[in-house]
Amino acid sequence: MRVPEHVSPMRIVLIRHGEPHIALRPRTGHRGFAGYIEDYEAAGLAPASLPPRELAELAAELTQLFTSGRRRARESAVALAPHADLISEELFVEAPLASPRIPLLKMRVPKWAVVSRFLWHLGFHPGIENPRQARLRAARAADMLVAAARHRGVAALVAHGYFNWMIGRELKRRGFSRTGNHQARYWNTVIYEHQGPKK
Repeated sequence: MRVPEHVSPMRIVLIRHGEPHIALRPRTGHRGFAGYIEDYEAAGLAPASLPPRELAELAAELTQLFTSGRRRARESAVALAPHADLISEELFVEAPLASPRIPLLKMRVPKWAVVSRFLWHLGFHPGIENPRQARLRAARAADMLVAAARHRGVAALVAHGYFNWMIGRELKRRGFSRTGNHQARYWNTVIYEHQGPKK
């Protein structure tokens, strides 16, 4: 659904978490990648990963910040806006991955992630959330952020790269305009705005 025309101007800021405290490019087979997924999900924020100055300046005015329930996202939110009230929700966790069983193949984990995401869209989601379920969750996440932005004028979320993109796609469908691009960079920030009716 689209945002009703009577809604006042709104801004929604989607922020990817900082660098997690884990090796980022180990080379491994499919069993190792399965273990890596678990370790990555449990990892916190790397101590040296600080938010860029421009992002910190933007966050300085925030009094409330939504975050995923994952440790790396919560710690990123605290590092970014220690003064803000945090609202941590499992609703905002990353769209999951599973390790495909491909014997003898060894790759660095970023390549495993690309392959796994591609196969996830093709139907490989053993025991995890599937793409349709993730899209529905992204719509519910957008509902929550829009409601907060309608009340406060701005809502900000520190979560995960791919799921942020899914939320952003839903916001675009509802008539929001986008500033910035979703990229696989830590602290990547994309802003969505809805101006409301013209007077």
